[in-house]
Amino acid sequence: MTKLVLRSALLACFVQAGSVFFASSASAQNTSELGLGLGGLTYKGELSPNYQFKNNRPAFTIFYRKDVSAPITLRGALLGGLLRADDGNVKGEGGTTPPLPAYRQANMKGSLLELSGALEYNFFDYHNRRDKVHFTPYVFIGIAGFYANTETKTNNGALASELNKKGSMLGISVPAGIGFKYAMSRRWNLGLEVGARKAFTDNLDHISKQSPLIANKHDQDWYFYNGVSISYTFYKIRCPEDAPTAKK
Repeated sequence: MTKLVLRSALLACFVQAGSVFFASSASAQNTSELGLGLGGLTYKGELSPNYQFKNNRPAFTIFYRKDVSAPITLRGALLGGLLRADDGNVKGEGGTTPPLPAYRQANMKGSLLELSGALEYNFFDYHNRRDKVHFTPYVFIGIAGFYANTETKTNNGALASELNKKGSMLGISVPAGIGFKYAMSRRWNLGLEVGARKAFTDNLDHISKQSPLIANKHDQDWYFYNGVSISYTFYKIRCPEDAPTAKK
C-alpha cells in the first residue's frame, strides 16, 4: 500500500513538472537576459575539510538566461576565479590545528575556469510588470565542465617529494544552489546566488594517491561560488498571426 501511494505521488509530481515545463505556449515569457557577476570561489577538500569563508578568492561570471515558461529558465554561464587553501587555516577543538594538517603543513593555490548549463526554477514571475511582485527566490541544478590549474606545496621538508606538485586537469561537476532575483526596472535586474559544485575528482589539490597517513582517497573535492550579478533583459515581441482569409 505504501509503495503504491509513493509511486502515485511520484507520478503526480512528474506530470505536474512536465506540464509546467511544456506549457510555454500558454505562459511563455519571450524574455532573455545577459549578465555579469562578481563574487568569490572557494575550495573544499583535503586541505579544507569544511567550507571556510576565509578561503574565498575573486571570481567572475558571464551568463545568458532564456525563459522557457514563467517558472522555468535555462542558463548558460562561464565562471572563472582563483583557488587557495592552507592546512594552517584548519581549526579543530579549542581553536588549534588538528594533528594531520599540523604535520602535513601543505597549501594550495591556482585558478579554475568553468562552462556550465543549468535549469532554474523561479517561484514568482518577477518579469511580469503588471504584478506587484518584482522579485523571486530560485533554485538551480545543472552540469558543468571545468579546467583547473593548481599547485600544492608543503613546509615539511620530509614530505616535499610527495606533496610538492602542480599541474592542470579537465573535469566534470554538478552545480546546484539557490539565489534571488530582483527586477529594478523593465530592463535591469540584480541577483544574488550561492552554489556548490561537486567535482568528480580528488585531484584539485594533488592530494589523493599519497600514503593514507597524509591523504584520504575517498574524499572527493568540491568548489563553491557565491556572488552578486547585474543583467539586462531582452523582450521578444511576437507578431500576431494573420487571420485566415474567408473563402469566396
